[in-house]
Order: sequence, then structure tokens, then C-alpha cells
Amino acid sequence: MRFALLASFIAVATSAAVAETAPRTWANPIDIDYRYNFEQMNEGISYRTGADPAIVRYDDAYYLFQTLADGYWMSKDLVDWRFVKPDHWPFDSEVAPATLVADGKLFLMQSAFAPRPLMVSTDPAHGRWSFWTRQLPPVPGATQYDETGTRVANGPLPPGPWDPGLLRDDDGQVYLYWGSSDRHPLYGARVDFRLDSDEGEGKRLAFLTTPAAFIHLDPANHGWERFGPDHTLGDRPAYMEGAWMNRHGDRYYLQYAAPGTEYNVYGTGVYVGRAPLGPFEYAPYNPVGYKPGGFVTGAGHGSTFEDAFGNAWNAGTAWLGVNWTFERRIDLFPAGWHDDGQMWIDTRFGDFPRRMPDHKLRDGESTFTGWMLLSYRKPVTASSSLPDHAASTVTDENPRSFWVARDNTAGQTLTVDLRGTPTVRAVQVNYADYRSDRYGDAPDLVTQFVLQGSLDGRQWNVLADLSNESRDRPNAYIELTHPTKLRYVRYVHKHTGGKHLAISDLRVFGNAEGPAPAAPIRVTATRGADSREATISWAPVGGAVGYNVRWGLAADRLHSTYQRFADQPTSFTLRALNKGVRYVVAVEAFDERGVSALSQTVVIAP
Repeated sequence: MRFALLASFIAVATSAAVAETAPRTWANPIDIDYRYNFEQMNEGISYRTGADPAIVRYDDAYYLFQTLADGYWMSKDLVDWRFVKPDHWPFDSEVAPATLVADGKLFLMQSAFAPRPLMVSTDPAHGRWSFWTRQLPPVPGATQYDETGTRVANGPLPPGPWDPGLLRDDDGQVYLYWGSSDRHPLYGARVDFRLDSDEGEGKRLAFLTTPAAFIHLDPANHGWERFGPDHTLGDRPAYMEGAWMNRHGDRYYLQYAAPGTEYNVYGTGVYVGRAPLGPFEYAPYNPVGYKPGGFVTGAGHGSTFEDAFGNAWNAGTAWLGVNWTFERRIDLFPAGWHDDGQMWIDTRFGDFPRRMPDHKLRDGESTFTGWMLLSYRKPVTASSSLPDHAASTVTDENPRSFWVARDNTAGQTLTVDLRGTPTVRAVQVNYADYRSDRYGDAPDLVTQFVLQGSLDGRQWNVLADLSNESRDRPNAYIELTHPTKLRYVRYVHKHTGGKHLAISDLRVFGNAEGPAPAAPIRVTATRGADSREATISWAPVGGAVGYNVRWGLAADRLHSTYQRFADQPTSFTLRALNKGVRYVVAVEAFDERGVSALSQTVVIAP
């Protein structure tokens, strides 16, 4: 289930026909109405956010739960999502929740430092929930505090379960996994959910086994578990968190997030075992989910699930961090397993448009549309701008820089000059929060705009009209009904709910005519004195927009990708390696026409 260039070209050739029926593509961050956070409202810090996604399929729909949303999202196709306001919800909201489908019921457990309710629903589509139990049992051996914050019991385990994950095994047994700490490991235990009980919400659940400590971070041997941007903060303590368990065949895959959500290298690791409570063995191909480069960075703390066709997916947390450290978004990537049990998560072109399949993907079949980025560093003009927030930032592929209009009034415009007439197939409008002064849901939090296109800058046609949009769309992705040759793309503002109109990136996708770029040459990869690192270099390719540096355990398993743009150096230090592991590395170039063949592979010796 890896990529083949042929599949990408087929996707491009057929995309026009697909677009005429129904939008079947998306781009990360996923296009949902992220909610305004309330935690910093007394400090006047306002931002939308989404993190720690738990996606589960229940009946004929998918449900997405995340941190601090006072509700959740429902989708029939993983493309279009509708927010659902529940009738019962914990007063302190949900943080990093766990989900479980069992006996026709959907269970939801919040992160907690003390016993909290376990929610259940048989009609989540209409927001109908009740309490399976009003209070989960305390974690055996955990330190406990009362409602005043006074410690009432000392124990060898930290309070919990924080960042829980749930698994119901094939024999019907239920297992709980949890942990989030820069000191403590991940834990797990078998639990009794009393699934056959008719006692109502007063039933008492129980731990059936003593919690077992499973895994600790080992940054001395695992380079990607080191903290900081590109793992550069040395020995500073890193976080292990976000437990998620999947069974595939006769193996159990205990996934975790590291080294911290606040940098570009937040990734997913996995330990593999033959039983639900281990023992577990570190996977040498870690990090299994990793996206340190490009517009969307970060892929940690999420969930792995299967769609209606049997395709695996992994949802993760992308870092934004403009207004607050934990300002984040949600991303979604194809995933799967090789026949020998190796797990993979594909983040290559992970923030370009992807095709949502309506069938079981064949081995090697790609979800990448082949639609390329047309707007990188292209000239931009705006109707107005505030100082230090110029229009040029909307084509820099950096969500932490943004344009701000002089005022948030209808009629403000942004115009991108594509410097040619490529075929435009999709546009993504990514808003920023600049002193938005919003701290919760409200009726006027909707996003409305019009997209226009032109060949000459004088005659304009409507590409998409969202003047009557009824939801907020901080990362609005628009697949055009009819692919169109254009030189100019213009955003015409109607309404946003924040105090200011701010846009970080206006991303345009499609294809220019002509052959794809040449494959990079003179690729080298030299392991450093610190064997967790390697310096990778290649010769620049003329006209390239960027490069994908790809590596893995074998030439046909280059599952990890670091996307680099052409105005960045063609030599850099990769700090995500595991000691004692042999790697294979290759580089591909991309431009507005397509993707090159892979370079020759080089080996990084252990």
C-alpha cells in the first residue's frame, strides 16, 4: 500500500471527472470548525484549536472527538464533517478522550486525574448520551487528591488515567492504557466495563489487573524522542503521552506520542507485542508517524482506525503555536501494515490535496492527487494591510506568519499572481487568529468569502461562493467543480467572527504544463559522531519548488519524509534516527508540474 507515480498520474487524469460528481479530496489540516479555547480568556489570549483526535467508526458514520470542544464531529465520508452538540457532557469538557465501540454502544472516556464519569451513546448522530457509570474506579496504586487539591493517598503511580486509550480484544476483554509525563511511563490494565449490566448509571466498574508499567522514553538511543525544534534541545525532558492500541493480526501495536506537542517534530512511535499487556518491543522503524516539514508540521497524539472499506488511517495533532503553545490543528494520513507486521503512516505530501478512496486500496495505490502547490512565494496584493503583517506572507507556507487587513469588513481582497496559467483544481484558505477576542461558541462565528479567478486580472469569474456558509472554517479547503486555467486567484472577504481579518496562507493547487523535474543527483548521507543523526545532502534541481527527503528500513519502505522547500539549504542534519539501525535514504524533487523520480538510494550504516 505504498505510493506509485503511476497512481498519482492516474489521479490527475481522472480528477476532473471526480470533481464534477462530488468533492472527494481534502487537505490537511482537516476542514472542521475548530472551536475557540476558553482557558486563557482572563489573559485575553484568543485562538481556535484542535488536538488529540480520537476517530472511531460507529454504525455507518465516523465520529471525531478532540480536546476541549464541548461536542464532537460526525462524517459519513471522512471529508465533510458536521459538529454535534451533545445533550450530556462533562462540565470540565473532554481532554484527549478515549473511545470504544462494544456491544452496539459507543463509549467515551475523558482524561482525568481522579475518577470521572464514563459516557455512552447508541445515538451519537443526534447527540444523545448518558452515563454508563457516574464514576470510574480509582487507578490502583495511584496518588489521589480530593476536590480541594489536598493529597489523600500516596502511591507509586501518578494520578490518572490521563491520555487514556481503550481496546476491546477479540475475546471480549477490555484493556485501558494511559499516561502523559516527562518522568513516568505508559501504563495498562485489564478492566471490567460490566458490558452485560442493566444496573443503570450506578454500576461499579473495576480494574481486573494491577496496572503494569510498559515503556519509557529512551532519547539516548532514539533520536526522535529528543525535545525541541528538530530535536535540538538536548537533554531537556521530553514527554511520552497519548496511548493508543490497535490489534492487527496476532500483534498488538501500542502507539505513543513524543517528544512534545509544541514543536514541528511531534510524532508517533509504536511498541509491538504478542499480548494486550505485553511484553512490548520497540519498533526499529520509529517514528512511525512523523511530519517535521511543510505547511503542516506534527503528527503525534492521535488514533489509528479503519474506514468502511478496510483502509487504515491515522489522525494526529499538528502544531501551530502562534497565540499559545498549545494552539493546534488535526491532520489525517493513510496508514497500514506490511505482511511482516511493520506498521506505517504515510505523511509524504501530507498537506497537499489527497483523494478519499471509495474502495479498498490496492497495494501501492496512492491517495495523493498529484495536484501540486502553485502559490509558493508568488506575488500577492491586498486591499489593505496592517504594519508587520504584509500580504506576501500568505504564500510563504508558514502558518505562523500572516496577513492582517486594516479592518474586518466585507470587500477586503487578497490576490495571488501565479505567474503563469496553470490548471487550478483546489484552493485552501487558512485563517489566523490575531487578537480575535473570542473565547467560545457564538452564532456569528461563521466564515464567508468568495473565490474568483482571472486570466488577465480584469475579467473575473467566480470559482466558489461561500457567502452563505453557516459554519466556521479556519482551514477552508475548496475543490473546484471545474478545473480552470488561471493566472490570478482572488479572495473576496465577506465575514469572519474574529475581531480582525487575518489569513496565514492562501494555498493554490493544480498543475502547470510540462515534464516533471529531474531526479536529484549527488545524494549523500553521512552518519554523525552522534549516531542518532545524519547529514543528508543533494545537488539542487533547477526550477524545483521543493524536495522530499525519504528514508526507511529498505528501498521499498521509505515511509518517513522530511519536506524541504527549494529556498532552504540542500543539506541538513536529520536528528530522528535510532542507534544501531541501518537506513536507506533517497530524495525526490517537486515543482508545479509534478514529482521527479526518486534519486539513487544511499545507505546510512548502523
